[in-house]
Amino acid sequence: MTMARGRPGTPGPAAPLTGPAGRPQTGPAARVLVVEDEPGMLRALFINLRARRYDAATARTGREALAAAASRPPDAVILDLGLPDIDGTEVIVELRRWSASPIIVLSGRTSPGDKIGALDAGADDYVTKPFSMAELLARLRAVLRRDDPGSPGMTEAVVGHCVIDLTAHTVTRQAGGGAGQAVRLTPTEWRLLETLLDHPGQLVSSRQLLAEIWGPGHELRTNYLRFHMGKLRRKLEDDPARPRHLLTEPGMGYRYRP
Repeated sequence: MTMARGRPGTPGPAAPLTGPAGRPQTGPAARVLVVEDEPGMLRALFINLRARRYDAATARTGREALAAAASRPPDAVILDLGLPDIDGTEVIVELRRWSASPIIVLSGRTSPGDKIGALDAGADDYVTKPFSMAELLARLRAVLRRDDPGSPGMTEAVVGHCVIDLTAHTVTRQAGGGAGQAVRLTPTEWRLLETLLDHPGQLVSSRQLLAEIWGPGHELRTNYLRFHMGKLRRKLEDDPARPRHLLTEPGMGYRYRP
């Protein structure tokens, strides 16, 4: 693992002056382990993370990554799948034996099988190359927020012109300047919506949704999700045919985009 300190252009911890989004840093900087065998990509990720005051560490192989994570556990991992020694999916499996830290896969593999395999192994999100650095960093912030026990839970969300109050379990469609119209959701629609809202900006796999809402043994019933997501979009989205908030990630799952 590359962790030389203090020399320009080489990996090392940055002073935690401000938080990743520019806010005052009140605690230690989040430690992010980047696992990537391509030197140019590894350097670009490291520089961008340090510029945002993350405590970045790097590894070029799967075994280096496992050793680095064991010696100093990261708060999050950004992981390539095509590593020179062991496949990235094996790294996920090994990490999940003892670590619950969020894992974002960053890979050139675009097939649904690769994505499903990584997510089922325990990855929290999957980003394909080529990618937007801004989007990757936004997804990193999202998984870190979810993993932070001190983060306040979401109590209200907006989908189109609908305001969702998760405390009162109400949905109100705002129209003009009036009082708003109540939107009724079924218990299944509520559970599906709440699960997505609990992970803002993050991919939630179809298997996870099916297991959490319908229970074990229903992980392959993807038609259930298509049916109920269609109903949710018709009730909540301004244009159900072109949803802006309740998104499908083909072959992987669904995502709530605030």
